[in-house]
Amino acid sequence: METAYIKTTLGIATIIGDKNGVSVISVSDEGEASEIVPAILVNAVVQLNEYFEGKRNNFTFKVNPKGTEFQQKVWKSLLEIPYGETRTYMEQSKILGDVKAIRAVASANGKNPLWIVVPCHRVIGTNGSLTGYAGGLWRKKWLLEHENPTTQQSLF
Repeated sequence: METAYIKTTLGIATIIGDKNGVSVISVSDEGEASEIVPAILVNAVVQLNEYFEGKRNNFTFKVNPKGTEFQQKVWKSLLEIPYGETRTYMEQSKILGDVKAIRAVASANGKNPLWIVVPCHRVIGTNGSLTGYAGGLWRKKWLLEHENPTTQQSLF
């Protein structure tokens, strides 16, 4: 596994991956950017930088998140939420075929290891409120406003 650290608007992003794909992307307030990016992660770093610059709204690098079969299913459903749009936890549960699984779906979203790329930030509460984001609600709000500055600002 190789690791890179890049400076972003939201903090220092940690990117971990290997020849099978990127398995982790997270952001924190601590750490320093890498001077050298491993070759296997260059494409992911370039695409993340383009996203933060407003030049990219989807990602094409290979991903390989680690999780249970259920988590994988939930994370795959997140990839179907279009850039600039949101979905509620209830809507996501319905799409996955079980409205009673809303808590399990929310829990799986919270364990998403590929922040930003697998867009769990696009899932909001049924009443339109910002709820749950491992990186903090201020980051979730920033990401939603970054992706859709006109409509999202009116929601929050």
